[in-house]
Amino acid sequence: MVRKLERRFGKYAIRGLMKYVILLYALGFVLAIASPNFYRVWLTFDVEKIFLHGQVWRFVTFLIQPVEGENIFFILITMYLYYFIGNMLEMRWGSFRFNLFYFAGMLFNIVMAILAYGVFRIALGVSVTVPISIAYINLAMFFAFAVEFGEVQLLLFFIIPVKVKYLGLFYAGMYAWEFVSVFIKDGAMAFLILFLPFVFGILNFIVYWIASRKTRAKRRATISDLRRKMAYMQGVNAGVREGSVVNTVGNKKVITKHRCAVCGRTELDDDMLEFRFCSKCEGDYEYCMDHLYTHTHVKREPAGSFNSQITQDLANEDANNSNDSGDTKES
Repeated sequence: MVRKLERRFGKYAIRGLMKYVILLYALGFVLAIASPNFYRVWLTFDVEKIFLHGQVWRFVTFLIQPVEGENIFFILITMYLYYFIGNMLEMRWGSFRFNLFYFAGMLFNIVMAILAYGVFRIALGVSVTVPISIAYINLAMFFAFAVEFGEVQLLLFFIIPVKVKYLGLFYAGMYAWEFVSVFIKDGAMAFLILFLPFVFGILNFIVYWIASRKTRAKRRATISDLRRKMAYMQGVNAGVREGSVVNTVGNKKVITKHRCAVCGRTELDDDMLEFRFCSKCEGDYEYCMDHLYTHTHVKREPAGSFNSQITQDLANEDANNSNDSGDTKES
Protein backbone atom coordinates (compact mmCIF):
# COMPACT_ATOMS: atom_id res chain seq x y z
CA MET A 1 0.00 0.00 0.00
CA VAL A 2 2.78 2.42 0.92
CA ARG A 3 4.51 1.67 -2.38
CA LYS A 4 1.36 2.52 -4.30
CA LEU A 5 1.00 5.78 -2.39
CA GLU A 6 4.66 6.57 -2.99
CA ARG A 7 4.37 5.97 -6.74
CA ARG A 8 1.33 8.23 -6.90
CA PHE A 9 2.18 11.00 -4.44
CA GLY A 10 5.94 10.67 -3.98
CA LYS A 11 6.61 13.75 -6.11
CA TYR A 12 4.81 15.90 -3.53
CA ALA A 13 7.05 14.81 -0.64
CA ILE A 14 8.98 17.56 1.15
CA ARG A 15 12.69 16.97 0.73
CA GLY A 16 14.73 17.74 3.82
CA LEU A 17 11.64 17.99 6.02
CA MET A 18 13.60 18.20 9.26
CA LYS A 19 15.28 21.48 8.39
CA TYR A 20 11.86 23.11 8.23
CA VAL A 21 10.80 21.46 11.48
CA ILE A 22 13.97 22.69 13.19
CA LEU A 23 13.27 26.20 11.89
CA LEU A 24 9.85 26.01 13.58
CA TYR A 25 11.54 24.93 16.82
CA ALA A 26 13.96 27.84 16.55
CA LEU A 27 11.08 30.23 15.89
CA GLY A 28 9.35 28.89 19.00
CA PHE A 29 12.48 29.49 21.04
CA VAL A 30 12.68 33.11 19.84
CA LEU A 31 8.97 33.67 20.56
CA ALA A 32 9.35 32.21 24.04
CA ILE A 33 12.05 34.78 24.78
CA ALA A 34 10.24 37.72 23.18
CA SER A 35 6.73 36.92 24.47
CA PRO A 36 6.43 33.95 26.84
CA ASN A 37 2.61 33.76 26.58
CA PHE A 38 2.28 34.18 22.80
CA TYR A 39 2.60 30.47 22.04
CA ARG A 40 0.10 29.45 24.72
CA VAL A 41 -2.49 32.06 23.69
CA TRP A 42 -2.28 31.89 19.88
CA LEU A 43 -0.41 28.81 18.68
CA THR A 44 -1.23 25.79 20.85
CA PHE A 45 -3.67 23.13 19.72
CA ASP A 46 -7.04 24.10 21.25
CA VAL A 47 -10.10 22.15 20.08
CA GLU A 48 -12.63 24.82 21.02
CA LYS A 49 -10.72 27.68 19.40
CA ILE A 50 -10.20 25.66 16.24
CA PHE A 51 -13.76 24.45 15.73
CA LEU A 52 -15.72 27.24 17.43
CA HIS A 53 -13.57 30.26 16.55
CA GLY A 54 -12.09 29.12 13.24
CA GLN A 55 -8.42 29.32 14.30
CA VAL A 56 -7.41 26.54 11.95
CA TRP A 57 -3.75 27.53 11.90
CA ARG A 58 -3.42 25.77 15.25
CA PHE A 59 -3.40 22.44 13.38
CA VAL A 60 0.19 23.26 12.39
CA THR A 61 1.44 26.01 14.68
CA PHE A 62 1.61 23.74 17.72
CA LEU A 63 4.89 22.55 16.18
CA ILE A 64 6.37 25.98 16.99
CA GLN A 65 6.51 24.85 20.61
CA PRO A 66 10.08 25.48 21.78
CA VAL A 67 12.24 22.55 22.78
CA GLU A 68 12.12 22.17 26.56
CA GLY A 69 15.12 23.42 28.52
CA GLU A 70 16.70 26.57 29.88
CA ASN A 71 20.31 26.09 28.81
CA ILE A 72 20.66 27.35 25.25
CA PHE A 73 23.66 25.09 24.64
CA PHE A 74 21.68 21.92 25.42
CA ILE A 75 18.73 23.24 23.43
CA LEU A 76 20.97 23.65 20.38
CA ILE A 77 22.42 20.16 20.90
CA THR A 78 18.91 18.71 21.17
CA MET A 79 17.77 20.47 18.00
CA TYR A 80 20.82 19.24 16.13
CA LEU A 81 20.19 15.67 17.41
CA TYR A 82 16.62 15.69 16.11
CA TYR A 83 17.83 17.15 12.82
CA PHE A 84 20.41 14.37 12.55
CA ILE A 85 17.88 11.66 13.43
CA GLY A 86 15.30 12.94 10.94
CA ASN A 87 17.83 13.19 8.13
CA MET A 88 19.12 9.67 8.79
CA LEU A 89 15.59 8.26 8.69
CA GLU A 90 14.85 10.16 5.48
CA MET A 91 18.02 8.75 3.93
CA ARG A 92 17.00 5.21 4.93
CA TRP A 93 13.32 5.38 4.01
CA GLY A 94 13.18 8.07 1.37
CA SER A 95 11.50 11.46 1.59
CA PHE A 96 7.94 10.23 1.02
CA ARG A 97 8.02 7.56 3.72
CA PHE A 98 9.64 9.87 6.23
CA ASN A 99 7.03 12.52 5.45
CA LEU A 100 4.34 9.91 5.94
CA PHE A 101 5.83 8.86 9.28
CA TYR A 102 6.17 12.41 10.62
CA PHE A 103 2.79 13.70 9.46
CA ALA A 104 1.11 10.52 10.71
CA GLY A 105 2.58 11.34 14.12
CA MET A 106 1.04 14.80 13.93
CA LEU A 107 -2.31 13.34 12.85
CA PHE A 108 -2.43 10.76 15.64
CA ASN A 109 -1.66 13.42 18.24
CA ILE A 110 -4.42 15.65 16.86
CA VAL A 111 -6.92 12.77 16.85
CA MET A 112 -5.95 11.97 20.44
CA ALA A 113 -6.62 15.57 21.54
CA ILE A 114 -10.01 15.67 19.78
CA LEU A 115 -11.10 12.31 21.21
CA ALA A 116 -10.01 13.31 24.71
CA TYR A 117 -11.99 16.55 24.38
CA GLY A 118 -15.09 14.61 23.32
CA VAL A 119 -14.77 12.06 26.14
CA PHE A 120 -14.43 14.73 28.81
CA ARG A 121 -17.26 16.73 27.26
CA ILE A 122 -19.67 13.78 27.14
CA ALA A 123 -18.66 11.93 30.31
CA LEU A 124 -17.96 14.84 32.67
CA GLY A 125 -19.62 17.77 30.97
CA VAL A 126 -16.45 19.87 31.01
CA SER A 127 -14.36 21.26 28.18
CA VAL A 128 -10.82 19.97 28.52
CA THR A 129 -8.26 20.20 25.74
CA VAL A 130 -5.34 17.84 26.15
CA PRO A 131 -2.25 19.80 25.09
CA ILE A 132 -0.30 18.31 22.22
CA SER A 133 3.43 18.18 22.86
CA ILE A 134 6.14 17.75 20.26
CA ALA A 135 7.85 15.50 22.80
CA TYR A 136 5.84 12.43 21.72
CA ILE A 137 6.47 13.13 18.03
CA ASN A 138 10.20 13.38 18.68
CA LEU A 139 10.12 10.30 20.91
CA ALA A 140 8.48 8.23 18.15
CA MET A 141 11.14 9.45 15.75
CA PHE A 142 13.89 8.50 18.21
CA PHE A 143 12.45 5.00 18.70
CA ALA A 144 12.35 4.51 14.92
CA PHE A 145 15.96 5.68 14.71
CA ALA A 146 16.95 3.20 17.46
CA VAL A 147 15.36 0.38 15.44
CA GLU A 148 16.91 1.36 12.10
CA PHE A 149 20.35 2.41 13.38
CA GLY A 150 20.69 0.51 16.65
CA GLU A 151 24.46 0.06 16.32
CA VAL A 152 25.16 3.79 15.97
CA GLN A 153 26.92 5.18 19.03
CA LEU A 154 26.08 8.47 20.72
CA LEU A 155 28.25 10.13 23.35
CA LEU A 156 26.30 10.22 26.60
CA PHE A 157 27.28 13.37 28.50
CA PHE A 158 29.71 13.92 25.57
CA ILE A 159 31.99 11.26 27.09
CA ILE A 160 30.42 7.78 27.32
CA PRO A 161 29.76 6.01 23.98
CA VAL A 162 26.38 4.25 24.09
CA LYS A 163 24.63 2.41 21.27
CA VAL A 164 21.31 3.92 20.25
CA LYS A 165 19.43 0.66 20.72
CA TYR A 166 20.34 0.66 24.41
CA LEU A 167 19.18 4.25 24.79
CA GLY A 168 15.89 3.29 23.15
CA LEU A 169 15.44 0.41 25.59
CA PHE A 170 16.30 2.71 28.48
CA TYR A 171 13.65 5.27 27.49
CA ALA A 172 11.07 2.53 26.95
CA GLY A 173 11.81 1.11 30.39
CA MET A 174 11.67 4.56 31.96
CA TYR A 175 8.18 5.23 30.55
CA ALA A 176 7.01 1.74 31.54
CA TRP A 177 8.18 2.33 35.11
CA GLU A 178 6.36 5.67 35.20
CA PHE A 179 3.10 4.06 34.04
CA VAL A 180 3.38 1.25 36.59
CA SER A 181 4.09 3.74 39.37
CA VAL A 182 1.04 5.86 38.46
CA PHE A 183 -1.15 2.75 38.31
CA ILE A 184 -0.01 1.62 41.77
CA LYS A 185 -0.25 5.04 43.43
CA ASP A 186 -3.24 6.68 41.71
CA GLY A 187 -5.30 3.85 40.24
CA ALA A 188 -6.50 2.75 36.83
CA MET A 189 -8.13 6.04 35.79
CA ALA A 190 -4.94 8.04 36.28
CA PHE A 191 -3.03 5.32 34.46
CA LEU A 192 -5.34 5.53 31.42
CA ILE A 193 -5.20 9.34 31.38
CA LEU A 194 -1.42 9.11 31.19
CA PHE A 195 -1.05 5.97 29.09
CA LEU A 196 -3.53 6.60 26.27
CA PRO A 197 -2.01 9.94 25.18
CA PHE A 198 1.38 8.23 25.17
CA VAL A 199 0.10 5.41 22.92
CA PHE A 200 -1.56 7.85 20.53
CA GLY A 201 1.52 10.07 20.64
CA ILE A 202 3.83 7.32 19.37
CA LEU A 203 1.21 5.41 17.37
CA ASN A 204 3.07 6.14 14.15
CA PHE A 205 6.07 4.27 15.58
CA ILE A 206 3.86 1.37 16.71
CA VAL A 207 2.37 1.09 13.22
CA TYR A 208 5.85 1.23 11.67
CA TRP A 209 7.12 -1.42 14.11
CA ILE A 210 4.31 -3.84 13.24
CA ALA A 211 4.35 -3.17 9.49
CA SER A 212 8.13 -3.53 9.08
CA ARG A 213 8.71 -6.67 11.17
CA LYS A 214 9.15 -8.90 8.10
CA THR A 215 11.50 -6.43 6.48
CA ARG A 216 13.59 -6.22 9.65
CA ALA A 217 13.75 -10.02 9.89
CA LYS A 218 14.99 -10.28 6.30
CA ARG A 219 17.52 -7.51 6.92
CA ARG A 220 18.86 -9.25 10.03
CA ALA A 221 19.14 -12.53 8.11
CA THR A 222 20.97 -10.80 5.28
CA ILE A 223 23.36 -9.07 7.66
CA SER A 224 24.01 -12.34 9.54
CA ASP A 225 24.79 -14.17 6.29
CA LEU A 226 27.10 -11.37 5.22
CA ARG A 227 28.94 -11.45 8.54
CA ARG A 228 29.38 -15.23 8.32
CA LYS A 229 30.75 -14.94 4.79
CA MET A 230 33.12 -12.16 5.82
CA ALA A 231 34.33 -14.17 8.83
CA TYR A 232 34.90 -17.21 6.61
CA MET A 233 36.84 -15.24 4.01
CA GLN A 234 38.93 -13.58 6.70
CA GLY A 235 39.71 -16.99 8.15
CA VAL A 236 40.65 -18.35 4.73
CA ASN A 237 42.85 -15.36 3.96
CA ALA A 238 44.49 -15.55 7.38
CA GLY A 239 45.14 -19.25 6.86
CA VAL A 240 46.69 -18.59 3.45
CA ARG A 241 48.98 -15.95 4.93
CA GLU A 242 49.98 -18.14 7.86
CA GLY A 243 50.52 -21.16 5.62
CA SER A 244 52.57 -19.34 3.00
CA VAL A 245 56.24 -20.13 2.69
CA VAL A 246 58.94 -18.73 0.48
CA ASN A 247 60.51 -21.20 -1.92
CA THR A 248 63.21 -20.61 -4.48
CA VAL A 249 62.33 -21.75 -7.97
CA GLY A 250 65.24 -21.19 -10.26
CA ASN A 251 66.43 -17.67 -9.51
CA LYS A 252 63.04 -16.41 -8.30
CA LYS A 253 61.45 -16.40 -4.87
CA VAL A 254 57.88 -17.67 -4.97
CA ILE A 255 55.38 -17.23 -2.13
CA THR A 256 53.17 -20.27 -1.92
CA LYS A 257 49.44 -20.00 -1.33
CA HIS A 258 48.93 -23.39 0.33
CA ARG A 259 50.77 -25.57 2.79
CA CYS A 260 49.74 -28.76 4.53
CA ALA A 261 49.87 -28.38 8.30
CA VAL A 262 50.95 -32.06 8.66
CA CYS A 263 53.49 -32.81 5.94
CA GLY A 264 54.40 -29.24 4.98
CA ARG A 265 53.98 -29.82 1.25
CA THR A 266 52.89 -26.91 -0.93
CA GLU A 267 51.48 -26.57 -4.43
CA LEU A 268 55.07 -26.19 -5.65
CA ASP A 269 55.81 -29.78 -4.63
CA ASP A 270 53.12 -31.27 -6.83
CA ASP A 271 50.81 -29.55 -9.29
CA MET A 272 48.18 -32.21 -8.64
CA LEU A 273 47.96 -31.55 -4.89
CA GLU A 274 44.70 -30.13 -3.58
CA PHE A 275 44.35 -28.33 -0.25
CA ARG A 276 41.37 -27.75 2.02
CA PHE A 277 40.73 -26.02 5.36
CA CYS A 278 39.39 -28.21 8.15
CA SER A 279 36.15 -26.91 9.67
CA LYS A 280 36.60 -29.00 12.85
CA CYS A 281 40.00 -27.61 13.79
CA GLU A 282 39.97 -24.58 16.06
CA GLY A 283 42.02 -22.17 14.00
CA ASP A 284 42.97 -21.77 10.36
CA TYR A 285 44.65 -25.05 9.44
CA GLU A 286 45.01 -26.22 5.85
CA TYR A 287 45.71 -29.80 4.79
CA CYS A 288 46.50 -31.67 1.62
CA MET A 289 44.02 -34.34 0.56
CA ASP A 290 46.29 -37.09 1.99
CA HIS A 291 45.93 -35.69 5.52
CA LEU A 292 42.58 -33.87 5.38
CA TYR A 293 40.68 -36.87 6.80
CA THR A 294 43.49 -38.52 8.77
CA HIS A 295 44.94 -35.68 10.85
CA THR A 296 44.22 -35.05 14.51
CA HIS A 297 41.90 -32.11 14.94
CA VAL A 298 43.47 -29.14 16.67
CA LYS A 299 41.65 -28.06 19.81
CA ARG A 300 42.67 -24.94 21.65
CA GLU A 301 43.02 -25.38 25.38
CA PRO A 302 41.17 -22.74 27.40
CA ALA A 303 43.37 -20.20 29.09
CA GLY A 304 44.32 -21.24 32.60
CA SER A 305 43.48 -24.94 32.09
CA PHE A 306 45.66 -27.74 33.46
CA ASN A 307 46.90 -28.91 30.05
CA SER A 308 47.68 -25.42 28.86
CA GLN A 309 49.63 -24.81 32.07
CA ILE A 310 51.67 -28.00 31.55
CA THR A 311 52.36 -26.97 27.95
CA GLN A 312 53.48 -23.55 29.09
CA ASP A 313 55.73 -25.03 31.78
CA LEU A 314 57.34 -27.39 29.25
CA ALA A 315 57.91 -24.53 26.85
CA ASN A 316 59.53 -22.48 29.61
CA GLU A 317 61.72 -25.41 30.62
CA ASP A 318 62.87 -25.91 27.01
CA ALA A 319 63.67 -22.23 26.75
CA ASN A 320 65.72 -22.35 29.99
CA ASN A 321 67.62 -25.42 28.82
CA SER A 322 68.47 -23.77 25.51
CA ASN A 323 69.70 -20.68 27.36
CA ASP A 324 71.84 -22.81 29.67
CA SER A 325 73.41 -24.69 26.75
CA GLY A 326 74.11 -21.41 25.04
CA ASP A 327 75.88 -20.07 28.14
CA THR A 328 77.99 -23.26 28.38
CA LYS A 329 79.14 -22.93 24.78
CA GLU A 330 80.11 -19.32 25.29
CA SER A 331 82.12 -20.20 28.38
